[in-house]
Amino acid sequence: MIALLRGRLVEKAPSRLIVDVGGVGYDVQVPVSTFFETAEPGAEVELRIHTHVREDQISLYGFGTALEQQLFEHLISVNGIGPKLALGVLSGIEPRELVRAVRTADVGRLTRIPGIGKKTAERVTLELKDKLGAATFDAAAPAAAPVPATGDSLKTDVLEHYESQTGQR
Repeated sequence: MIALLRGRLVEKAPSRLIVDVGGVGYDVQVPVSTFFETAEPGAEVELRIHTHVREDQISLYGFGTALEQQLFEHLISVNGIGPKLALGVLSGIEPRELVRAVRTADVGRLTRIPGIGKKTAERVTLELKDKLGAATFDAAAPAAAPVPATGDSLKTDVLEHYESQTGQR
C-alpha cells in the first residue's frame, strides 16, 4: 500500500498531479484545495496517499494535510459515496466547514456541494456525526486563511474545470 509520495512535481492540473519518484511517475487524483496548495511543476512535493484498489484498477488519491485524508476516508465509508464523489466534496467545501456542517447536521450547506443531494447529505451527517466528534479534528484543522478576491475567481474557474472533467455538478 502506498501511503506517502515525496518527489518532483512533473505535471499539475486541478484534479490530478503527476509526481516523479525515483524515475517513476505517479498519477495522483487530488481535491482542488491540494491543487492550490501544491507548488509549481519542477518543485519537490510530499503528498499523503490513499491507495484505492478495485478489481480492474489501482488509484492513488493525494492530500496536502492529514485532515483532508481523514475526511476523504470517512466520506468513502458512507454508503453511496465513492472516491470521485469524496474528492468532489473536498473540492466543494473547506475541511473545517465540512466538519462543522456534519456536526451540526447542516444538510442545506452540504447540498450546495456539487454531486450531493438531500438524501446523500442526510446520510453523510447521520453516518459521520459521531466519527467527526473527536477533538483531533479541531486540532488538525488550522484556521482558514482569507482568500483574496482574485483567488475567488480563480478557484471558481478551477472548480468549474474540475466539474467538467469529472462530470459532477
